[in-house]
Formats: sequence, C-alpha cells, structure tokens
Amino acid sequence: MNEIVKTDGLYKAYGKKSVLEGVSFSLAQGEIVGLLGPNGSGKTTLIKILTGLIKDHKGVVEIDGCAPGVHTKSVVAYLPDKSYLPDWMRPTDAIGYFADFYKDFDSEKAKEMMQRFGVDMNQRLKTMSKGQQEKVNLILVICRRAKVYILDEPLGGLDPASRSAILDFIMENYSKEATVLLSTHLVNDVERIFNRVLMINNGNLVVNAPVEKIRETGKSVEDVFKEVFAYVW
Repeated sequence: MNEIVKTDGLYKAYGKKSVLEGVSFSLAQGEIVGLLGPNGSGKTTLIKILTGLIKDHKGVVEIDGCAPGVHTKSVVAYLPDKSYLPDWMRPTDAIGYFADFYKDFDSEKAKEMMQRFGVDMNQRLKTMSKGQQEKVNLILVICRRAKVYILDEPLGGLDPASRSAILDFIMENYSKEATVLLSTHLVNDVERIFNRVLMINNGNLVVNAPVEKIRETGKSVEDVFKEVFAYVW
C-alpha cells in the first residue's frame, strides 16, 4: 500500500528539554494506527507537527507527498485534544460552519450521526457535558471525506458504552482508503480497531509494530503498553 504519512528524524525541544528525539515512521493508506503513550510522552507535540501547528522542528514530515501546509490541511481531518468550537455554537451552527469551510464535509451524514448519538441540534455547546461536546467534535471531523484522520484523545470524556459506540461509528464511517492516527492512553478500550501501534516513550519511538505481530507473541497491545510504560506506575 502507498505511504500517505512519512516522518524522518523528527526532533523538537522546548528550551533545553527535548520532546521528540529522532522520530521516524511511515503510515500506509487504509491503516488504523494507535499512537500510544502516557501524558508528556510527546504524542500531542508529534500530532501538532503533523498538522502544521508546530513548525520550528528538525527533520522531515510529508503527508500525501507534501510538507505540512495548504495542501495537507485540505486532506487531513484533525481532532485536537480540546474543543475547537466556540461555546456559543449549537451543533446546527457547527455543521453549517464545517460545510462552508470544508468542501469534503458531508452535512447530511453529520446530521444523521448527531441524531443517532442523541445530540440536541439546538443546544449550545457550553451547556453540554464534556462527553456530548466530544461526540459533536468527533462527528464533525469524521464526516469529512479526508485522506488522513488525526484524532488526539477523542474518547477521554466518554463512558465505556459511549466509547464502544464511537469506535464502531469510526469504523463504519471513515473512508476505507483513508488512514487514521488515533492518540490515546485508553489502550484496552480501543486496541481492537488498530492495525498497527506506535508507542512513544520520553520522545523516542520505542514500538512500531503491526498488532497481529504483537498478538503472535501471546501478548495483547495493552500487555506491551504496560511493559513499556511500567515506570509511570
């Protein structure tokens, strides 16, 4: 399969503290990839580099053959770890906003999904629970017909039943030719959807493996995660 995302020797520091130290990997079209690591491991910094929000880094990043910029923003659907919508908005406003801003946004699918997940289209975001806000944000992103979906901790505010439903929603609705990079620390809840996992430990990429290869060793992804990050606990 063709590579859609490629990094080579990514390095980023804040002052004297390095956050990424020579991270290199590639992702193929059609893969669902877990980006795993505890808080402070470098996941969000990596995502911000991929989405062009951080530019003062060393190393190479290419998405769909281009460095982060105008083209990559048109093919990447990005869900940040914090809500990106003004709290005065209602879901109906947000759908109109996305429809105006993104040519690849499917408004009808978004409305259908909002209804499916019990979202009140006329309720202001500021009056919603964190879980409901996360549903709105995720639905908007997934309803783009993008080549790459980058999701930063999309499930943190949801209860286990909602997490399962949202994961099923992602699997049912993303383009099968697209690549999904999903950052999370809720490994047990989401490992069932991954084809491959990347694990970052103190800015270093320490695991880059297909899930089936991990399971051939008799371990689960969560087992490996606990071994790699045992120091956190």
